Amino acid sequence: MSTENEGTAVPPAPSAPPPPADAPAASAPQGAHPGSAPAAADPYGPPAAQAHHDAGAGESSSAPDPSWPPPPPPSTPAFRGDGGAGHGAAGHGGGGWGAGWGTTHQQPAPKNGRGRGGLVAAVLVAALVAGGLGGGLGYTLARENDSGGSTTVSSSTSGGNVKRDPGTVAAVAAAALPSTVTIEAASSSGEGGTGTGFVFDKQGHIVTNNHVVADAVDGGNLSATFPNGKKYEAEVVGNAQGYDVAVIKLKNAPSDLKPLTLGNSDDVAVGDSTIAIGAPFGLSNTVTTGIISAKNRPVASSDGTGSKASYMSALQTDASINPGNSGGPLLDAQGNVIGINSAIQSTSNGGFGTGQAGSIGLGFAIPINQAKYVAQELIRTGKPVYAKIGASVSLEDTTNGAKITEQGVGGTEPVDPGGPADKAGLKPGDVITKLDDRVIDSGPTLIGEIWTHKPGDEVTLTYERGGKEHTTELTLGSRVGDS
Repeated sequence: MSTENEGTAVPPAPSAPPPPADAPAASAPQGAHPGSAPAAADPYGPPAAQAHHDAGAGESSSAPDPSWPPPPPPSTPAFRGDGGAGHGAAGHGGGGWGAGWGTTHQQPAPKNGRGRGGLVAAVLVAALVAGGLGGGLGYTLARENDSGGSTTVSSSTSGGNVKRDPGTVAAVAAAALPSTVTIEAASSSGEGGTGTGFVFDKQGHIVTNNHVVADAVDGGNLSATFPNGKKYEAEVVGNAQGYDVAVIKLKNAPSDLKPLTLGNSDDVAVGDSTIAIGAPFGLSNTVTTGIISAKNRPVASSDGTGSKASYMSALQTDASINPGNSGGPLLDAQGNVIGINSAIQSTSNGGFGTGQAGSIGLGFAIPINQAKYVAQELIRTGKPVYAKIGASVSLEDTTNGAKITEQGVGGTEPVDPGGPADKAGLKPGDVITKLDDRVIDSGPTLIGEIWTHKPGDEVTLTYERGGKEHTTELTLGSRVGDS
């Protein structure tokens, strides 16, 4: 599905009528010029079991396959905040501000004697009158207060100290912006869009969302542009559909790259300040602010095309995130990366008379502790590694827990023989209600929590069977790759 829209040029404003004879001539206003803002919008899933990708229209399944891929998430779709290739909170192609929203704008014709030139002339006349009046008053006051000496008029040249102290939003943004990039990804057929990424190391690796670069994975074109205008061709090193994380590498990377400092997403608290950097609707190097609104928010999404879903236990923020922001860093007040902006929950109509998503203050970011692990694995092997319990769970939208299905997809066993769940004593029909101290209200929530762990981690599962509550210890297994 193509996500590129060409904006319709806005015609220049009509010429101004000649100014009145007693007024100074006003220069004709310059015509409006069309602006091109490549946008890219992606749908995201809502909190609590469905919210995450670009165009996520989920399907409910009562018996998902324990192996990849799980079925798309159910219920209400959520929207990603990027401008990527057909996906993401930041990864869709888009157009200018004219046709980018599906509408065109034309400068209205001026009424008789009321063109822009006439208005400018009137403003100039008013300014001259006000200036003359002010000068007259000043002269009168000077004469009354003058005892024979000359009057010296001085004006203050102090505009205050404009130095930005460390820790201010301006200082954090100034330090972080040079290490962020606007990513343009396109498939071999030309489909694609715009997203964001940030410098991960000095070797030229850039971390972003999978849905931002997905179209360029197989033979597409990929580039990254820094705020100083320098543009570099890039290639995909590895991508993880399930985590929605990808790593690209700059070709002929500069030697002065400054990786952003990674924070600790486990230590953030609700109410902490956040700063998001991205390219909403193609407007590169945009900075927005907010707070951490919630932690461990279960988010699932797909791109709405029936492809594999992504899951995360997200950081929720009210910092403005829109299509084009996907893959960009979510920073704390000290400028440390605490998450990757990936999804937004949006109203159904998208606003502006179109179905394109826009920020309503519900943004979601992949915690950086998880993203760091995934990125390192992608750089090391080119493939993602997922933790698993070895059981199929229902993805139906419930609040009772994650139910192990009675039958796996395609007639497979719902509990892998000899797998982690089997060894822990779990059976079809069991309803998992907690993983360690995390309450599990649905299958997608369980998947998102499992993927915050690494293979080999030991967890405690609480489950219900026959109306009774039980607990069991389980050692997470592993699966390599998305297929």
